[in-house]
Amino acid sequence: MTTLGREYRTNAIILKRRNIGEADRVVTIFSKEYGKMKVIAKGIRRIGSRRSPHVEVFSHSILMLHRGKTWDLVTEATPLDAFSFLRIHLPRVTSAYYLCELVDVLLPDRQEHRDVYTLLLSALQTLNGTTEIDPVVANEQYALELLRLLGYLAHDRSLPASRIDPYIEQIIEKRLRTPKFLMQLA
Repeated sequence: MTTLGREYRTNAIILKRRNIGEADRVVTIFSKEYGKMKVIAKGIRRIGSRRSPHVEVFSHSILMLHRGKTWDLVTEATPLDAFSFLRIHLPRVTSAYYLCELVDVLLPDRQEHRDVYTLLLSALQTLNGTTEIDPVVANEQYALELLRLLGYLAHDRSLPASRIDPYIEQIIEKRLRTPKFLMQLA
């Protein structure tokens, strides 16, 4: 993390994105130092944008950000890991979406969670590995560990796999979107 007045730099994992206007995108990122935050990537959808591939969902990138009034702006993006193997296997992509959705719904904005950042990065690296892994089992382990790290579940307690998502939905008071799709693939 480097801070130079209104400009600062951070390593971040892209959790989700939403198009706005003709060429811009609101991107939800998760960084080790600043936690979860929404930033705007102006011009990212233009054909000649060099930043575009580095600001895709699940990407692990170094972002140069400029503090704005409402949202900070992405001025530069340098890739650290695009998780390319993960992206070519639909069950792994769905699993990665689930992991990112959990971080997005369970964490408040702009609160540092270094342990959760490390857990998410490790889970994405595991999904990206070439070894055989069951994405459903990986999701269960990740969800339980995330709940423990955030204090929603005692460290000596566990939940059966069928109760994890309902428990999370009870906490966030809304339905998760990715589990249904993951179950259809299993």
